Amino acid sequence: MAPLTSILSFLAISPLALAAIGPIHPPSHNNYVTKKDSEENPLPLVIWHGLGDNYAADGLASVADLAEITHPGTFTYIIRLADDPSADRTATFFGNVTQQIDQVCADLASHQILSTAPAVDALGFSQGGQFLRGYIERCNNPPVRSLVTFGSQHNGISEFQQCGATDWLCKGAQGLLRSNTWSSFIQNKLVPAQYFRDPNQLDDYLEYSNFLADINNERKVKNEKYKENLEKLERFVMYLFEDDTTVIPKETGWFAEVNGTDVTLLRDREIYKEDWLGLKALDKKGALKFEVTEGGHMELSEKLLKKVFEANFGTLGRTFGESKSEEFAVREDL
Repeated sequence: MAPLTSILSFLAISPLALAAIGPIHPPSHNNYVTKKDSEENPLPLVIWHGLGDNYAADGLASVADLAEITHPGTFTYIIRLADDPSADRTATFFGNVTQQIDQVCADLASHQILSTAPAVDALGFSQGGQFLRGYIERCNNPPVRSLVTFGSQHNGISEFQQCGATDWLCKGAQGLLRSNTWSSFIQNKLVPAQYFRDPNQLDDYLEYSNFLADINNERKVKNEKYKENLEKLERFVMYLFEDDTTVIPKETGWFAEVNGTDVTLLRDREIYKEDWLGLKALDKKGALKFEVTEGGHMELSEKLLKKVFEANFGTLGRTFGESKSEEFAVREDL
């Protein structure tokens, strides 16, 4: 296995850096159950990579190796939107996110191994985190047991990130993004525009957003299916990078609202108080976790990932620790 820390540290140098995973070859069996007692098997792990990455990159191949080491027998599936790695990377910039999630729903539901599993665990890196949440809300077949996201944009971004000096694909996307964020063309073709959310442009966002306004249930008509599906999670863990300057604002990783210097944490927002998505219900049963890790965007260590895998993934029917930090303890008045 390639040294995980060095791979991910190298990837983190780029403004677009996200860990990416290589293709994991399916085992020879056709079904999830291979042991006499299916509860001995760890649940399959589904991973969705982020902007500028592709399913065949080396970094996440090491993440998959680590999942296997932590929970022997783990089958890891890396979401791909194209068989060609270059086309898969292009799809992180260009495409209709609603259609992409529809494709992933169909792919997972028809997969020879995943479709036979009682549930799966899910790991989302950067934009892959909110896309996995969209999968859960919209189809959730196979159902997700635990969802862990790193540096995701659950409440959107208010600025578009910078591109590498020679990343012309990124620069081309950014030029279009800044031209007319709310046009039908941009909202149907440019991926980051579909989770752009500036509090100063909230009316435009609610009217024209192709993706985020819908899966966050922010419009007047709420989709009860989204809430019902998300409430089924046994674990929803959101990691924020302490020194993240790539995702603006970084607090979006915790569903926080940031307007200038004013930060409104999730529990003080209407989305939580009125429980549009089931986040309050998850919180009250101890399933919603707010975590922070040091470093910049996607600066991940093997030690941290192993801790995450041990705490949140593994066999069906396992129990999860209910300890909460004092800062994020569920308020008694909820």
